[in-house]
Amino acid sequence: MKKSLKYISAAAMLMLLTLGYTACKKNGGYYDAADENTAFTGNTYEYLKSKPGVYDSLLVAIDRMGLKNTLTDSNVTLFAVSNPSFQLALTNLNTLRKRADKDPLFLANIDGVQLDTMVSYYIIRGRRPSDSLVLQDGLDLKSVRFGYPMHAKLNRRSASGQVAAGPEVIEFANTKRSKFIRNWAMSTTASNNIKTKNGLVHVISPDHIFGFDEFVTRLTFVPPPPNLMSLIGGTLTVHHDNNGGANSGEGSKKVIDGDDHTKFLADLNGRLWMQFELKTPEVSSVYTLTSANDSPERDPRAWTYEGSNDGSNWVELHRVSNFFFEERYQPKVFRCDNKVAYKYYRVDITELRSGGVFQLAEWTINKTK
Repeated sequence: MKKSLKYISAAAMLMLLTLGYTACKKNGGYYDAADENTAFTGNTYEYLKSKPGVYDSLLVAIDRMGLKNTLTDSNVTLFAVSNPSFQLALTNLNTLRKRADKDPLFLANIDGVQLDTMVSYYIIRGRRPSDSLVLQDGLDLKSVRFGYPMHAKLNRRSASGQVAAGPEVIEFANTKRSKFIRNWAMSTTASNNIKTKNGLVHVISPDHIFGFDEFVTRLTFVPPPPNLMSLIGGTLTVHHDNNGGANSGEGSKKVIDGDDHTKFLADLNGRLWMQFELKTPEVSSVYTLTSANDSPERDPRAWTYEGSNDGSNWVELHRVSNFFFEERYQPKVFRCDNKVAYKYYRVDITELRSGGVFQLAEWTINKTK
């Protein structure tokens, strides 16, 4: 009997050791994510249709923008945005519209140009599985419709108290055409590498807001009236210019060249004004300023908008203080009550967000409606 108990005790000990080893092996301080290379027998569009209640909003946007064929026939990678992402975006937009006593907007009636741009961010040329994004700096991508620059990088989440010990996720970014990562808008995936007949689907996390951080600003921006600088013409002068001169890469002429990816950069030196002499006097009660590509501390924070008919005696038309651009390449429209036709208009900048170097992508003087 004692001999039997001895053997049973030894067997029990062996079993405990085996279980302990297995448990240690399973919970060894890291998490090995399951392979997500699942396959769907249809095309990418059909995959979205096969998930009722998940991608309904995305399908509405795709159908409205005429992108069905792209997801049916073309070789593409889709970063799929689920219904909650659209709900967040529309809630933010309509909350703001309600405060302004405006009717709500929906995917069926929002500005098609802006919707087309934002939907296209998520459809990338070619097949881009997660293992193609393992480079240290990730991979530059192009959107299928406009060739817009996006970026993706494969990372691992932290798990079990260890950095990068968790499942693989793709960091998907809208680069905003900037080389500086701090200006990018980021999102991450919830699952990767769903194969379809004509491409791949990576599913964006549901806490992502459709359009990245542009949805509200794109759909609340009201375009200004025609630009008098180009409509009538005239001459630009500035209080002081870039060290390289007006025609240099960041000289004053860049601020009226119609390209928000160039800029005028100069030392503030306490004050810097930009003046435009129209060929003929015109009433302007609207003007715009557009933020430049980087370094928000260089943005103008306080200025006056002024008019004159002799270039010497100025009338203040509008005063701004404590102003902040929320984004890079962001156009802002300013309105005043001017009803006088002036030949000269100027923006006189007296304060920046911080520091002493000023920059601005674009300035326009706009016709009164």
